[in-house]
Amino acid sequence: MDKFTTLTGVAAPLPMINIDTDMIIPKQFLKTIKRTGLGVNLFDEMRYDDNGEEIPDFVLNQPQYRDAKILVAGDNFGCGSSREHAPWAIKDFGISCIIAPSFADIFYNNCFKNGILPIKLPQEQVDKLLEDASRGANATVTIDLEAQEIKGPDGGTISFEIEEFRKHCLIEGLDDIGLTMKKQDSIASFEEKLTAARPWI
Repeated sequence: MDKFTTLTGVAAPLPMINIDTDMIIPKQFLKTIKRTGLGVNLFDEMRYDDNGEEIPDFVLNQPQYRDAKILVAGDNFGCGSSREHAPWAIKDFGISCIIAPSFADIFYNNCFKNGILPIKLPQEQVDKLLEDASRGANATVTIDLEAQEIKGPDGGTISFEIEEFRKHCLIEGLDDIGLTMKKQDSIASFEEKLTAARPWI
């Protein structure tokens, strides 16, 4: 997993509440077990019409937001079924940070496991960032995870909270496998002792 320290990029506004995981990545795209290739299907039913053509009004289809790295959204983001493909699709599109007033618990946890920083903020601060994001390519935002700060296009700063352990894992680029591998010496020592004590196993 890539390390997350600071992130600077365009923020795309998606001021909708209750964006569920089926909206993020519809069920027909869940057959793959790969984490790559799903970005093209992110928000598929909102991005494309029945003929597979882009819907120009959808935010991520607009030229100024095609390379957005940050998403500013409404309350209860990631609700619905617990599909890990949802953060996979978001990450594969190029978005590494989502800012919203609240997140569904499972989606929130899955974000950290896939190198995405979900930031919870009060509604009034989200509204300010949505307003900033409406500027398009001029809506450049910097996320400083170490300082736990969001720097807006006007130079204003918003602080955010994050659990220390989750922060550590993102900064070090540690997913569940990475955390286990940090204990590799202890695991090897245990296995060596176990083999000596119980060679029949």
